[in-house]
Amino acid sequence: MTGFAQGGRMLRFSHTAVGVQQGRAFLFSAFEDNGPMWTGTGARVQHVPVSFPTPFLGLPAVHVGLSMWDISVEANQRVDIAAEEVTATGFTLVFRTWGDTRVARVRADWLAIGPTDHVDDFAVD
Repeated sequence: MTGFAQGGRMLRFSHTAVGVQQGRAFLFSAFEDNGPMWTGTGARVQHVPVSFPTPFLGLPAVHVGLSMWDISVEANQRVDIAAEEVTATGFTLVFRTWGDTRVARVRADWLAIGPTDHVDDFAVD
């Protein structure tokens, strides 16, 4: 099998400070109410909006990862997690599965790094 790489982007920070924010999102608990991630088949997706406690001055780089997953071992284990629609104020955490995968619950941690204000900055009216 041949691997592939998807294009990235370089963040360049000027004289502004660099801010780092992190958080945790509980995406769903599908086994308690027999939700589609647990009982369904085929393509399924869950969108969770995340707001940054403090907005960045520009687009941050956002990294997401699974910090807990409860998944059936009786079927294939297929998952995809990503940060989409990233803005200075937040992003959408997107979890996808497909086929016969059965996901009971998922928690994700995120890390955002981007430009922020600095104590030495001043506003000009």
